[in-house]
Amino acid sequence: MSDYFIGLMSGTSSDGVDAALVEFTPAPRLHTSHFLPYPPALRAHLLEFASGRYQGDAIDELGRLDTELGEVFAAAALALMSKAGPPPGGVRAIGSHGQSVRHRPGGPHPFTMQIADPNIIAARSGIATVADFRRRDVALGGQGAPLVPAFHRAVFADRQESRAVVNIGGIANITVLPAADGTVSGFDTGPGNLLMDLWSREHLHKPHDENGEFAASGRVDAALLHTLLADDYFHRPVPKSTGREHFNQAWLAERLANTKLTSADVMATLSELTARSISEAVIHQAPGTTRILLCGGGVHNAYLCERLTIHLSHCIVVSTGDFGIPPDWVEAMAFAWLARATLAGHPGNLPAVTGARRPAVLGAVYPA
Repeated sequence: MSDYFIGLMSGTSSDGVDAALVEFTPAPRLHTSHFLPYPPALRAHLLEFASGRYQGDAIDELGRLDTELGEVFAAAALALMSKAGPPPGGVRAIGSHGQSVRHRPGGPHPFTMQIADPNIIAARSGIATVADFRRRDVALGGQGAPLVPAFHRAVFADRQESRAVVNIGGIANITVLPAADGTVSGFDTGPGNLLMDLWSREHLHKPHDENGEFAASGRVDAALLHTLLADDYFHRPVPKSTGREHFNQAWLAERLANTKLTSADVMATLSELTARSISEAVIHQAPGTTRILLCGGGVHNAYLCERLTIHLSHCIVVSTGDFGIPPDWVEAMAFAWLARATLAGHPGNLPAVTGARRPAVLGAVYPA
């Protein structure tokens, strides 16, 4: 008998909620998907708060955002259910990633924080909700990220072929899937779409560079690219993870100071930064890889994918869609999978990826 779970995901781009209804037979299959964008005012408040620029009562603002996002996540789940219709046996649980507002896994007091009150999601949907997946891994000395590699292993690993899954969201991450049941590894490679999207909003007044056309019209500046790639993050040993706390508007502005490049040349260089940091991660951390599976919003950037294909010419570069998982919905499906693992009492983290001391059941369950 099939099990049905919902996965809710909002990543570093902070633009809305990806909602996926997943049927497990037991192999996962995307049944129905839905995207609910954040209202512009909510997104603006969220980005201001997460940037550290908010000047008011931070506790009040955190509570307000947690509540507002809880309502949006619940609305996304309800819209998904309305689109799909009631599945046989109903939905067992919702797995909600929430919205990251701060990720600090290093330092004397490591923490990670995702908000979107799961009590509200469970109350509005009438479905048990699993949330707060990352903090148990951090409590065990891990990065709390990336968590999706366990799902990648379950659906994409192959005994005969060494593969790497590259997710290009706001931040890009890689999962290394060696052939013959080798040890899975993975980490955040650095910025994915994040810096390009910031530049697009500033200079194109659009949320992203459609198909990478603006980047393709410019020229990569070798000096700027060298400056960007000199950042310490790219040279840190794994395990490692990152986010807007590190790669952001201020980071970019500092490195663009006194440059006289055209905006198109900057965009081309930012695209090359993403392509180079990903490809070098594959070459150095997964040298035996023969096939790259791409997912995330970056798969729609034709210029970026072309640059990746050039840098990784020794690999076959394809979409996860070629293996039955639509590239836009991999992460939302992963949190449905993680919720299922939690209810079954199975670990959801991979210590070889996150650096945690041991595997652990992740998240907390909020009954309907």
